[in-house]
Amino acid sequence: MPLVKGTLDVLVLKTLSWTPMHAFEIAKWLEERSGGRLSVEDAALMQALHRMEERHLLEAEWGVTENGRRARYYRLTSAGRAHLRAETKRLSEYVDALTSVLSTRTSNA
Repeated sequence: MPLVKGTLDVLVLKTLSWTPMHAFEIAKWLEERSGGRLSVEDAALMQALHRMEERHLLEAEWGVTENGRRARYYRLTSAGRAHLRAETKRLSEYVDALTSVLSTRTSNA
């Protein structure tokens, strides 16, 4: 299932709230936690990571994966944690509003 526009950043921030990860681990974590229902395109993920790094929501450093390959590991900054809290609240309120509207019974439904 493709991601709803505007949700990738908050999903990546949530993923990184657990531990620093490289891009492949982030994509894998999101797919596993969503039961395979969410998939992230590599290009979109890389753009999001670079965008959030430029906005100082993430920091990155080079490391070595379990397979012995070099990879950039991303971690949240304090600004990233604050942004995650604010966006989680905003998206939760939005989902609640959608659920209210979509669960309303009408005589035509």
